[in-house]
Amino acid sequence: MITIHLKYEIDPDRIDDFEEYGRRWVGLVNRFGGTHHGYFLPSEGDSDIAYALFSFPDFARYERYRADSVTDPECVAAFELARRTKCIRRYERRFLRPLDAAPAPRDEPSV
Repeated sequence: MITIHLKYEIDPDRIDDFEEYGRRWVGLVNRFGGTHHGYFLPSEGDSDIAYALFSFPDFARYERYRADSVTDPECVAAFELARRTKCIRRYERRFLRPLDAAPAPRDEPSV
């Protein structure tokens, strides 16, 4: 599994637009076979930083989603919303892997 962590610098005066952008992407990521873990918006502290987390079963599925999203009409509309409203100033993308709760099996010494 691959989890994508997005850190957004947003325009605090355009938070309603960013919320709409986020609502759209939650459904879109899920439709493309991913699992969206949600958007996390400013509350206390920085007023211009937001986060999003979503996962795909593997990097190949994520790459397919990225390629397909460029021509999907709903994705294009979401991209256009952010571009038109300028609710996102910049973003950073990181790729993470979850830590498995069970330790990996150890090779037993041969006798």
